[in-house]
Amino acid sequence: MTTVLELSGISKRFGDIVANENISIALRKGEILALLGENGAGKTTLMSILFGHYTADSGTVRVDDVELPSGKPRAAIRAGVGMVHQHFSLAPNLTVLNNVMTGTEKLWSFKSDTAAARTKLLSISQRFGLSVNPDARLGDLSVGEQQRVEILRALYNDARILILDEPTAVLTNIEAERLFSTLKEMAKQGLSLIFISHKLDEVMAAADRIVVLRGGKVAAERRVGETSKAELAELMVGHRVTRPIRDAATPGAVALEATGVTVRRGGVDRLKDISFRLCEGEILGIIGVSGNGQAVLSHLVSGLAEPSIGNIRLFGEPLANLGVRALIESGIGRIPEDRNNEGAIGEMAIWENTVLERIWTPAFSKYGLVNRKAGIAFAQRIIGEFDVRGGRPTSRTRLLSGGNMQKLILGRNLHDRPRILIAAQPTRGLDEGAVAAIHARILEARSQGTAVLLISEDLDEVIGLADRIQAIVKGRLSPPVAAETADPRMLGLMMAGEWLQSEEAGHAS
Repeated sequence: MTTVLELSGISKRFGDIVANENISIALRKGEILALLGENGAGKTTLMSILFGHYTADSGTVRVDDVELPSGKPRAAIRAGVGMVHQHFSLAPNLTVLNNVMTGTEKLWSFKSDTAAARTKLLSISQRFGLSVNPDARLGDLSVGEQQRVEILRALYNDARILILDEPTAVLTNIEAERLFSTLKEMAKQGLSLIFISHKLDEVMAAADRIVVLRGGKVAAERRVGETSKAELAELMVGHRVTRPIRDAATPGAVALEATGVTVRRGGVDRLKDISFRLCEGEILGIIGVSGNGQAVLSHLVSGLAEPSIGNIRLFGEPLANLGVRALIESGIGRIPEDRNNEGAIGEMAIWENTVLERIWTPAFSKYGLVNRKAGIAFAQRIIGEFDVRGGRPTSRTRLLSGGNMQKLILGRNLHDRPRILIAAQPTRGLDEGAVAAIHARILEARSQGTAVLLISEDLDEVIGLADRIQAIVKGRLSPPVAAETADPRMLGLMMAGEWLQSEEAGHAS
């Protein structure tokens, strides 16, 4: 097989932090290569060097045996390299066609040749099975469809080598399966692909070859047929990984209870007549396909949304009487689904984000003045306890990888045991070792009496952690089932709304 890409001796430091150290990797034509590693292993940095976003301290990048100049993305694009970022770089107010065309025409062109662009886009779309409406407004598309547009934009620029950074981080299981079917078809047609991941199932299902990074170095290289998930997990973290096992729960008093709650936004019922109860010392799992009301539910119990109908009580008191600050002071910890927009402020320092939700407390401020020294010390403890890699307390939070930012938010909320923990997609973007560690922390909090509302699309996670499980479909909650009686097939049917169809049939009769 022809080698189309070669990285040789790549090293990169950020101050005292070694992101990449003497890394050499080759990619062949028509190959799907998985770049696997735990959070902070240097995967994204390496691919950013390849695409020209970063300049390597040493080493070379060659495409078709021609060396690329460092730090020049346009040179990489001209050489046939395309990159699909984890966080999309698209304009939501523009159409699909306008997004794809952006940056492809000369500044001094008097008129855009949209007809030719449309023809080329539709041709690429048909060739690779990436169906899209060129005239659709990007902001009206689902996350999976937006990712499709990102891929089409790279292909529109005649990419022959495609890099995908955590391509399934924001996709449902069904969308992820469709994506990898598309990637395999691309490889059959001669494209070469690198996808960054930490998810062992998708790596084993989609890749031809796997390169494992650990601590900024190449730890191993394996053909898919010659390895296993257990071996890969151990290669990633340097030791054997086992997830904790949930023991029997002894629920205490009711901590959080919703009765007949409807939340209406923009004239639409986002939550419809939902009821649930959550007790101290138990975990209630909420499963569902993305977009069925999980975000609104999370906002509701965090005090960021109010019921239009019904009521919700916190330790017997109406939640409506409390503001967000009062909720935090009463012991509610919140891990939001969207870490970038709701969990952290990228331009602020790590220590500032760590104390953000407790800045008014005497531990971190007095007479209106912030105690910076105390904030930095607290952040250092969180970094150490939760293995947050990629920065010091004074570093900008945006420099952290997605997984390490997630660990920072988790640590901020779990360090002082909350009375109630609202955990929405708590391990999204985390590697297998970090997932096991976070699961252990959540179960430890449960054993100490914390009431946990777990909102997740990961069925294995919910089955492994929750005591009771409810599905959310079209803003409605199913009756709860005991986790001991649940299996992926049963939960899949619940997520598909089988219980809802039975209810509607019963009402009709």
